[in-house]
Amino acid sequence: MSDLNSQIPSTFDPFADANADDSGAGTKDYVHIRVQQRNGRKSLTTVQGLKKEFSYNKILKDLKKEFCCNGTVVQDPELGQVIQLQGDQRKNVSSFLVQAGIVKKEHIKIHGF
Repeated sequence: MSDLNSQIPSTFDPFADANADDSGAGTKDYVHIRVQQRNGRKSLTTVQGLKKEFSYNKILKDLKKEFCCNGTVVQDPELGQVIQLQGDQRKNVSSFLVQAGIVKKEHIKIHGF
């Protein structure tokens, strides 16, 4: 029986590196792009985590003009300012933010289906 115990490796935590990334939340700021289902085929795209030095209204204006959709800036008590766009615009918003130089590609997290 002791032979079996010697072959079992010590405890391994597969989420250790993920928890280590969360502990340094102030060092790596991510921009989260999410899609929310409304009703039927309708959906909302939300952009959260942009730096406060950017003008959200100007970014929203450019996004609306570029993708021919409507949108708004919502003030959330926990998340701060969040940009909401009509439709599933996740890939479009991601490429727009990278091309405009607002965010680097590795700092964007796309969530959804």
